[in-house]
Order: sequence, then structure tokens, then C-alpha cells
Amino acid sequence: MCGIVGYAGNLETACDKPLEVCLQGLARLEYRGYDSAGVALTAPGMDHVEVRKKAGRLANLTEDIERRPMPQATVAIGHTRWATNGVPSDVNAHPHTSRDGKVAIIHNGIIENASQLRLDLQSEGYRFASKTDTEVAAKLLGKIVDAIIAEEGAPDLFKAMRRMARMLEGAFTILATDCRQPGIVVGARHDSPLVVGLGEGENFLGSDVAAFVAYTKRALEVGQDQCVCVSADAVVVNDFYGNVIEDPSTYTVDWDASAAEKGGWDSFMDKEIHEDPAAVQRTLLGRFDERGDITLDEVRIDDHDFKSIDKIIVIACGTAAYAGQVAKYAIEHWVRVPVEVELAHEFRYRDPILTPRTLVVAISQSGETMDTLMALRHAREQGSKVLAICNTQGASIPRESDAVLYTHAGPEVAVASTKAFVAQVTASYLLGLYLAQVKGAMFRDEIRQILDALKDMPAKIQWILDTQMTAVHEAAADMVDAHSFLFLGRHVGYPVAMEGALKLKEIAYTFTEGFAAGELKHGPIALVDEGEPVVFIVPPSHGRDVLHAKVLSGIEEVKARGAYIIAVAERGDKDVERYADVVFWRPECPTLLSPLVDVVPLQIFAMDMAKLKGYDVDKPRNLAKSVTVE
Repeated sequence: MCGIVGYAGNLETACDKPLEVCLQGLARLEYRGYDSAGVALTAPGMDHVEVRKKAGRLANLTEDIERRPMPQATVAIGHTRWATNGVPSDVNAHPHTSRDGKVAIIHNGIIENASQLRLDLQSEGYRFASKTDTEVAAKLLGKIVDAIIAEEGAPDLFKAMRRMARMLEGAFTILATDCRQPGIVVGARHDSPLVVGLGEGENFLGSDVAAFVAYTKRALEVGQDQCVCVSADAVVVNDFYGNVIEDPSTYTVDWDASAAEKGGWDSFMDKEIHEDPAAVQRTLLGRFDERGDITLDEVRIDDHDFKSIDKIIVIACGTAAYAGQVAKYAIEHWVRVPVEVELAHEFRYRDPILTPRTLVVAISQSGETMDTLMALRHAREQGSKVLAICNTQGASIPRESDAVLYTHAGPEVAVASTKAFVAQVTASYLLGLYLAQVKGAMFRDEIRQILDALKDMPAKIQWILDTQMTAVHEAAADMVDAHSFLFLGRHVGYPVAMEGALKLKEIAYTFTEGFAAGELKHGPIALVDEGEPVVFIVPPSHGRDVLHAKVLSGIEEVKARGAYIIAVAERGDKDVERYADVVFWRPECPTLLSPLVDVVPLQIFAMDMAKLKGYDVDKPRNLAKSVTVE
């Protein structure tokens, strides 16, 4: 989950740019971890790698460098940390160095055999200052470089990295620099993301393209179990055994650096909530051929295989799993194929039933979620086809899937997902309609009618943002001291209730539970006390009369016990207006599409609650954006 950035520039001219690139890149990657940050610089003539690191936010490191400037350099690596091994501290912060200080590394992931490697090194007289697995790798890499010097008479950091990578177990992306080779940065990846930025007279490395998108939009994919060596004018990719990877995949990033900046908003979360309409619209763009049929981005599954699908399993974690639950209702209704939604981290450990006729749908904003990646690998091993719904070009999950549907929502920087959720739901609808089209489960005019309604949804989301902000702000101010909440919904309102509850937990640190409204009488109603805030997602009265009546009945039950009722309901619903203390209104829309509008006021409500409590809504405690370890 850590943020990683690397830079290699002109070997002839040391300058401030390597440090500038690292600090700017880390600022854009800080959503990946903000327990500590550090940089390492190298230039010709140095007898050690210059390292500076500080616990806490990146601002701490930046202020320290301003007080005590660092030297000019030709190459640099930088790291912002989310602690998985060793508590957040100056000592445990990255970079870590070899015993002689000539080699420095940064690392994302967990090295599972670090304890044994540490014992082996300690038996040889090595001493460790930190509690991290990363320092073990740093000492080991330094030892290997020394061995290569003894063998060949000169350092070869790239060869040493390949040799070390073969010795490590677990998940890792590692970047390294050596003061004896001040023109290169080398990297290795196994089950952790790494991408190269291709510049003119300079090259970049990052855990994602946000690290370097301000400097170049051309990116090169580093594949699984590959190492890379970048200099100012060359990029070489090998496998761990030194075999050259010919013609590695490249692509152009479809957004610019301004998309990853606040642009005048108070927070990234506020900005990204207001990008909900655009996220839905961009997910729909370019999805139709000249006949109006739905198309996907990259498909290595032929129509015959799609037609034979008799079961769909959605694998995802957190917010993406709730998007998958919305997908279940829509796809089963449209395609008449059973859909299961599995938490990815549980999936492969319960011996799931998978066949070649099972389609596994992997949903991930980053495309690097390790639990989801391991689950999709298990599915493919069992012969099932995998389709990815992802927001990040070139990420591991879409690369290893048989088909991909990109959401094109643009970068999401706030740790709590908002626009990613509505984009994933939209993509799931497209997938359902695509399957209905291929399998002939619906008439074409029926599909077109739903697509027309889907195309109207960005404007309906915008209506929420234009008309409901004041009501949400006032409700948050009234409820800011509440100790707990219940969120309840039926049908597609159920996953929306769970997503609304998750947002409040994540950023306002308020104990919150989301339930299916029908479960109320089976336990949760015992939690209702005088003044307890209960949020209901109310289905429309038209088309789903029974559901509407059932949810109203639940409102009456908790109202009779003194609950404070917040409802999300369709504009003009007089029954809800009669019982609820606060209503967040939504415009009229089909029931199956309503999650796209229902979730928006809940996102705003959570954000407002967090702000009123004085919390950082973009960087909630103990959380990072991309969970790249299991």
C-alpha cells in the first residue's frame, strides 16, 4: 500500500530535479500511505547514498528538507509508507540502507521470509536498527552487491536486484540506488505494482502513474516477476533470471496531473463526490458500436463462451464488494443467471465451486488489490474466465483477466471511495446488459430503454448535488454528537445502506451498522433507543409497491421507539415525509438504477460529519487507498 517513486536523469549534471520529482510524486501518492516518508539521492562523487526520512505526513519530511537542504543529484527514490512491518517511526521509515550506506532501497509489500533472512545475516555479524522487513532486504542487497564486486571487479546493482528477488518470498516492489552507479535506479516486482514513466532524457518509476503523470503520460508496464533498470536514456526489463523482456507493453495515460489535484476544493473527497456525474458519464462513453450494441474494452472471451455462462461470481473487497452486490440484483434480473458476491479475501480459502462455465467478475478501483488478484488467479487456475472492472490502465488485475471493462473515472485520491463506487456500479450495469445482449436474454429495444435511462443518470446525480447539499449539511450538524447509526435498505437499497455505513465508519469514526431492512425485527431493533439515528433507503412507491410499504413499516417501528429518522426517498413521497425527521430527496428513476443517486447524499453526509469532527477526510486513520498485501 506504500507509495513509491523513482527518477533517473542526466548523469553529467546533478540538479534539484530528482528531489523535486520525488517530493511531487509522493504528494500525489500519499493516499497510499502517510505513516512516514523518505527520499534517497545519488550523484557522481558521493561515497554514500544521501537519505532523509521522517515519521508522519509528507509535510514533515518537506519541512525538514527546507530547514536542512539536501544535495543535488542525478537519481532519486522516494517512499510514503503505510506500516505493515514495524511501527511508524523515523527509524522504520524508508529508505533503508546497506551496512556501508552505499545502497538504499524502498519497498512496498511484505517479505514473508524476512525473519529467517534476518537471522542468517545476524549470524554473519549484521546489525539492524529497525523492525522492518525492508531493512533486511537492504542489508541483503548490499551483501549481494559486495559479492558481485568480489566476483567481477565492479558493482552491478541490476544483477544484484535480480539475484535478491529470487531469494525473497511474499509480495514486494523494491526500488534501489547505489552511489557507485549514480546513473540508474533498479526495481523488482512480485505481486505488487510497478510502472515506468517514459520521458525525454529522463525516466521515472512509480507504484502508479500518479507518481510521474505531471512529467509524462507515456507508461510502460513492468510485469509479474520482472526487474527493470532505468537511466536517463534507457529502460531495460528482465525477468528474475536475466532474460530480456522484448517489447514490454506501453500505453498512454488518459488523464493529466490536474485531475489528481484538489483544484480549489476543500478536500479530494469533496471534489470526487462532485465528480460522480462525470464518472458515470465517462464510464458510458465509447461503449457502443455503429449498430448501438454494447462493447467492452479488451475481450479475450469469445461470444460462445459468454453464451455458455451459467453462473457469475463477483469478487471484490470493501466498497467494490457493495458495488458487486448492486450488480447481483441487476444482472440476475436482466440475464437470468445466478450471481454470487464473494469477499475476495475469503474466496479461495473456502474451496469455491468453479467451472469453465463460471464467469468471475473482479472489481477493483486500483487493479492492484492483492486479495482480489489472488482470487482471480485461483479462478483462472480452475478454468473459469475472469472479467475485470477496473479504473487503472495497465494494472495487474486487468492484465491477468480475460476481459476488462475500464471505468475511466479518473484518479481517485481520497482513501474513501466515492466516484469509484458509482463508476463500478455503472460498469456492472453495462456488463449485465452486454451479457443480456450476447445471450439473447432481453429484446434489443428493452436493452436500449435501460441504456437511455442509464444515460440520464449523470443529470440526476447532479440534481442531488445542486439541491440536497443544505439538507445534508444541516442533518450532519444535528447528528455530529451521535455515538452510533443504523443504515437500513431493501433490494438494491441494502448494499447502498452498507456502503453508506462504511463511509461513516471510515472517515467519521462513528460506530455504524448497515443491514437489510427486513432483518430489523431479527435483532437490530434491540439497538434502537431514544434519539438513535436510523437511516432508511426507501424504494420508490411505483413499480415496487410492496417494498415501499415494507420499508415504511420499518420506519414506523423504529419511530415508535424514539428513533431519529433520516430517509433517502423519491421526490414527492408523502408517506416518507410524514414519518421521517429528515429526508434527502432523489429524482425519479428506475429502481435498479437508484443506487447511483441514493449513495450520493450518504457520501456527503459522511464527509460533513468527519469535517465537523475535525478529521482529515482524505486520509482516515489506519487506512490507505490501495491494499496491495493480503
